[in-house]
Amino acid sequence: MASKMTLTLPTGQVMPALGFGTWQATDAELEAALNTALEAGYRHIDTAPVYENEHVIGKVLHKWLSSGKLKREELFVVSKVPPVGNRPSGVEKWIKRSLKDLQLDYLDLYLIHTPFSLEEVNEDLHPVDKNGEIKLDKSTDHLKIWLEMEKQVEAGRAKAIGLSNFNIKQITKVMSASKLPISNLQIELHVYFQQKELVDFCKKNGITVTAYSPLGSRGLVKLMGKVDSLPDLLSNPVVVKIGERRTKTPAQILLRYTLQRGIAAIPKSTNPDRLRKNIDLFDWELAPEDMNELNALDQGASARVCDFGFFKGIEKHPEFPF
Repeated sequence: MASKMTLTLPTGQVMPALGFGTWQATDAELEAALNTALEAGYRHIDTAPVYENEHVIGKVLHKWLSSGKLKREELFVVSKVPPVGNRPSGVEKWIKRSLKDLQLDYLDLYLIHTPFSLEEVNEDLHPVDKNGEIKLDKSTDHLKIWLEMEKQVEAGRAKAIGLSNFNIKQITKVMSASKLPISNLQIELHVYFQQKELVDFCKKNGITVTAYSPLGSRGLVKLMGKVDSLPDLLSNPVVVKIGERRTKTPAQILLRYTLQRGIAAIPKSTNPDRLRKNIDLFDWELAPEDMNELNALDQGASARVCDFGFFKGIEKHPEFPF
């Protein structure tokens, strides 16, 4: 069953509200999972150069498109300018590279992955100095970068452009000088970290929101060393209880919750059964009392998983967003 819920971007494009996230998936795993996802009805695919998997996605999409099983206009493909390319001269170079790896002529949505920039050192996506500190490029100029993003739309390489991991002050600055709309903001968002202020701000300004880590991303929690401080959303008693009440899995409850807030979600799974269950969200809904119980689980910014702490010294960047 194809994804039934959609969000309309300021450009008029229609984005499926449930997407397939691809961060932290190995090549072989991802190839199998993406085939399963497309068969299950996923059409919104989220990737980025820093996930180092665009070539795998390209291979799978090429197979589906060239066989006629899928038309390009049925897909909604999202990629991002990496932090090492986050400068005016990097935008065109990196979108062209993404398009080549993805074997596509255009992206449906192209985002600036982070508000901070890293130094470009050879092909290193995360360059560090001899002390293991991430190499920062502190000359980040969002307005000049955005101008280059707009040129990608004019050149037909992207249909829409947006931001990821930016805060309200940073978004406001880009809005002040943009000719083309900010179509989307992609941020960490889940039931423990509901981002109410940021979501309200985006809705007021016509910016759609996509939630990454909508299930709380245990893989990332482990990577960040936060297992003790951040409990698993999927075993939260409220979530489990609502799941039992509605005969749905905890993951289905969490995803449906995000979609019912008018927010897109891009869960990552390489498990075929979970992939299929995660998209089975469109013929039922959560009742107002379910939504109220889930709303009450918000812990604010203390529940942020992805604070970029895996980049040692990142908080010294003038555009560090948190």
